[in-house]
Amino acid sequence: MATQEAIAEYRNQAWDFLARSRSYLAVGDLHQASEKGWGAAAWMAKAVAEAHDREYESHSQFNVVLRRVVREMPENLEADASRIYELQGIARGLHQNFYTRSDFLDGEEIKANLDNMEELLTLLHPVTE
Repeated sequence: MATQEAIAEYRNQAWDFLARSRSYLAVGDLHQASEKGWGAAAWMAKAVAEAHDREYESHSQFNVVLRRVVREMPENLEADASRIYELQGIARGLHQNFYTRSDFLDGEEIKANLDNMEELLTLLHPVTE
C-alpha cells in the first residue's frame, strides 16, 4: 500500500538531488553532477512506483516503472508520454557519465541534460499525486 509519506520523501529527494547536481556542475565536478542528475530521475521514478503500488528495488526497474506509467497515461497526455520516453534515455545517459573518463564529458551537454531532468521531474510529479 502506497504511503503519502514515502511518496513525498522520494519526491523531495529527487528535487534535492537535482539541486545538488547543479551545485556540482557549478564547481566543475561533471561526474557528480551527472550522477546526481540520474539520482533525481531515479528517485522520482521511485515516487511514481510507490504511488502506483509498483516495485522499484534496482536500477533495472527504472525503465519498467516509467514504461508502465506512460502506457497508463490518458490520451490527452500523449505528448507528455512521448517526451517521458526521451527523457528516460537522457537520464540513463547521465548515469553512464559516471563511468566515463573526464576528458569525454562536456559541461554544456550535462547542463542541458540536467535541464531535461528538471522537465522529467515536472512531468512525473503529478503522476505521484
